Amino acid sequence: MVSAEKGVKLLDFWVSPFGQRCRIALAEKEVEYEYKEEDLSQKSELLLKSNPVHKKIPVLLHDGKPICESLIIIEYIDEAFPAKTHILPSEPYARSQARFWADFIDKKVYDCGSKLLKSNGEAQEEAKREFIGILKTLETELGGKTYFGGDDFGLADIAFAPFTSWFYCFEAFAGLSVEKEIPKLAAWGKRVMERESVAKSLYDPIKIYDFFSLIRKKFVDE
Repeated sequence: MVSAEKGVKLLDFWVSPFGQRCRIALAEKEVEYEYKEEDLSQKSELLLKSNPVHKKIPVLLHDGKPICESLIIIEYIDEAFPAKTHILPSEPYARSQARFWADFIDKKVYDCGSKLLKSNGEAQEEAKREFIGILKTLETELGGKTYFGGDDFGLADIAFAPFTSWFYCFEAFAGLSVEKEIPKLAAWGKRVMERESVAKSLYDPIKIYDFFSLIRKKFVDE
């Protein structure tokens, strides 16, 4: 294991899909690192110092230098740690498409998915319709490909992979079956879970369900 001071360290919170992205990327590149779980109700001085602008996880520290924002961290990992595995393709157009879809996922999936899990009634139905539309857009882009980038697991796959752990919650709390509504995307989710980098970076859907059960008590009057 590399040293905390001069090696690689990840400041994170276990359930964060953004932090899980970074863990998948580090695993894909076979980078050893120290993991530091943050208490988001009482953020560490290291986190506040490392990300003074947003004060959020994840933060990657490499030789003491902080890199913030998950998609930027993933690209940094890809460039800073050469290996046989490449997260972004070498061809410029393919790179632009990978970045486009990772950005789409970043802007659409978390906010709408969170809204769906934190609401009831008509507000939830509205969020559900919007969210199904987002997932169908992703499914159309995926098409008949193995991964979003074709045969190679890459940036867009890493960006979306953590949300596969939410599929159980979508059905349990909102009656949204990804298997029925977006079968190709559900099959993609099963494929990515077969990758060691993904399987060891994500948590059991039941643990995610327990977490959102507590969250819903704060937002939903059951």
